[in-house]
Amino acid sequence: MIESTTELPELAEIVRIPAPAPRPQSLAHDGESLWLGSWETGHIYGIDPKHGRVFEKAVSPGLPVGSTCVGDELRFVISENGDDDNRFIRRFVPGHGFKSREAYGCPDDTGSFLAYDGKHLWLSQRFNKRVIELDGNARPVRTIEVGEEILGLAWVGERLYVSAWLGKERGGCRIGYLEPGAASPSLVFAAQSPFVGVSLARDGNRLWTNDFKNLSIVAFAIPD
Repeated sequence: MIESTTELPELAEIVRIPAPAPRPQSLAHDGESLWLGSWETGHIYGIDPKHGRVFEKAVSPGLPVGSTCVGDELRFVISENGDDDNRFIRRFVPGHGFKSREAYGCPDDTGSFLAYDGKHLWLSQRFNKRVIELDGNARPVRTIEVGEEILGLAWVGERLYVSAWLGKERGGCRIGYLEPGAASPSLVFAAQSPFVGVSLARDGNRLWTNDFKNLSIVAFAIPD
């Protein structure tokens, strides 16, 4: 558990658009469009971020938890089998949907958010408070203990940005980063969020997140 008494700047919000469905959960950005997964409807929505217009809608094989872009495709963490809540990583192709035969079980059957460093996927395990680098078959390559609950992941250069939940008494939601290339990576807080930011997705020099309770998708400047 990481304690911090340093006063942080508030997250620098740039734009806010309505979510197209209740309980916005997973979020990814492919360089042009946003891809949002709803925990309520179990659908994936392709969104034009300039106008908030939905241009594609697809059924998910379960509840979408987290996602990231891998080239022209996406990878999703999906919660399946109802109350069993089995977690799988699945491949999604825009315009074609999910590839039903392609599914990898998450390590220890638990996982939430994804990020892609250009070579490997990184998976967070919220309640285990860690991130795991995965190989091409979703097997663990490396584990980094973060010490806080992780609500979102996104790679920016050599940094892995996270949305972290510290609890109401310790500061709520904060945006921070890890530098996995360092000898001993540790979480550095960079901004305070006035809302609980669920998922992170990079879009140039800004990040997107879901304001889950207010049914909005929010872009903010990448904090340093």
